[in-house]
Amino acid sequence: MTPDASLYRRPLPADLIDFSSPEGRRLLAESIRAGTAEAFFPLVAQLHTQAEPAWCGLGTLVTVLNALEIDPGRAWRGPWRWFGEELLDCCKSMELVRAEGLTLDEVACLARCNGADVDVHRANPNDLVSFRAALEASCRAPKGPFLVAGYGRGALGQTGDGHYSPLAAWHPGEDRVLILDVARFKYPPHWAPVEALWRAMGTIDKATSSPRGWLQLRRAEAMPQALDAEAEALAAKLRVCR
Repeated sequence: MTPDASLYRRPLPADLIDFSSPEGRRLLAESIRAGTAEAFFPLVAQLHTQAEPAWCGLGTLVTVLNALEIDPGRAWRGPWRWFGEELLDCCKSMELVRAEGLTLDEVACLARCNGADVDVHRANPNDLVSFRAALEASCRAPKGPFLVAGYGRGALGQTGDGHYSPLAAWHPGEDRVLILDVARFKYPPHWAPVEALWRAMGTIDKATSSPRGWLQLRRAEAMPQALDAEAEALAAKLRVCR
């Protein structure tokens, strides 16, 4: 690709507010005072930029699983156990994820087999009140459950199609939600009207012919059995190495 053909970010549509702008900072400060930005701190501390154009689901899960302080049960680098995208190699091969991305149910599957309990919600037309209530509850909870939105970018005036990102704060007065966009090379984290995000989550995923939607993720009470066995095998190997 020649330099002229390469891309460096895109401007946000007029209805979306850059997180780091003066207006974005005001919204965050007011949300903190309202108690509806508690999820922001653990999520932004782990915010990960997706490593491949189609890996928004993986990048979002890296952010949320680490924010939930879930032990992956296997090594990431050296002796350290930490989630990176390469550890999320179950449910669907990394090669297929690179080529096709992930459906909402596939993101949920990956979360479950890596130590999270997940509730899957489709953005049905009559459930906006339920979504807003879940959003408020999540934004008031510093330890989860955390919300992941699966939405069509075009409905927010952005380029591209299906996308996933964590939701970190809610401004009750202006009814805006802070989307921590994991494609930070493309768009910065931004505030969107809740109803606009809801419409974007209601768009149809062509891979499934179903509406997109949102996930609630919390720490599972027990590590998945497969990872538990892998962690024990790794611990035994480390004991021998000593």
